[in-house]
Amino acid sequence: MKLASLREGGRDGRLCLVSADLTRAVRAHAASTLQQLLDNWAELAPLLREEARALEAGRAPGAFPFDPTACASPLPRAYQWADGSAYLNHVELVRRARGAEMPPSFLTDPLMYQGGSDGFLGPCEPIPLIDEGFGLDFEAEVAVVTDDVPMAATVEEAAAAIRLLLLVNDVSLRNLIPAELAKGFGFFQSKPASAFSPVAVTPDELGPMWDGAKLHGRLLCTLDGKLFGRVESGRDMQFSFPELIAHAARTRTLAAGSIIGSGTVSNRQPLETAEVERGGVGFACIAEARMVETIRDGRPSTPFMRPGSTIRIEMVDAEGRSIFGAIDQKVVAWSRSRA
Repeated sequence: MKLASLREGGRDGRLCLVSADLTRAVRAHAASTLQQLLDNWAELAPLLREEARALEAGRAPGAFPFDPTACASPLPRAYQWADGSAYLNHVELVRRARGAEMPPSFLTDPLMYQGGSDGFLGPCEPIPLIDEGFGLDFEAEVAVVTDDVPMAATVEEAAAAIRLLLLVNDVSLRNLIPAELAKGFGFFQSKPASAFSPVAVTPDELGPMWDGAKLHGRLLCTLDGKLFGRVESGRDMQFSFPELIAHAARTRTLAAGSIIGSGTVSNRQPLETAEVERGGVGFACIAEARMVETIRDGRPSTPFMRPGSTIRIEMVDAEGRSIFGAIDQKVVAWSRSRA
């Protein structure tokens, strides 16, 4: 199934089913919100699958053209949003740029932070920026949505709890991060609302791209109309999604509807030719480009995003077809009248 939430019916949106080719949709009957479906997966998922089959066969009454701009995040708000950093190349570059070694524990113990989940940006909703000096960056990631996960879950139990996959723009304010981390208490102001892809997808829709632990797909990042990254999500992922979920559940249960992110997708490559225009795979965030520039050239040259900047994040299959729809956002100057 492919699932989306229309911006109607209250804070949690209105659940709809989306055709495999992302052209048509229909409001779901068996569940009105995605959270309702996740809370009652065993009972409601078979009913929704029947509705999805009717949509694909052209038999769904009330079907309409699918419009990502009418969508909220698949989960407009969630009980939990925990983001890992499973691509250690990203971590290594950040530390190398400031002359620091990566601790050996990072190879076996995942990094993870708990983000704000009381409200997410829609996939086509503007990113508000209070101050250009904050260093606004995008981070293109993959995430999973879980069913209930017991405390101290095994990796196998964690894998069995994965219900949906989707894309993330984990918006970051890079220039606020160092001071926050220096306090020893983690991210807060430096991590504003994230955005998710228009569509969340059940693993069975992904075929060989999903191996039960990692998603193998090309993630395209287009910054200000120019291809900035074409990274492969299945490459260089140190920790699988079941491992990240088990890490999150080590000392707590995870409620149905918890979202676990991969962290910025990052592939190892020669720094001299890392940019797309030089033949590399590019980057899934601006900070990584700036780290490469610092290491290679002695200083960063790629600016952070500012009002008017745009970012598009999309994953395509082997035939170039969009899987989750695109996160397609523009940065706007924040004002109280916009809020």
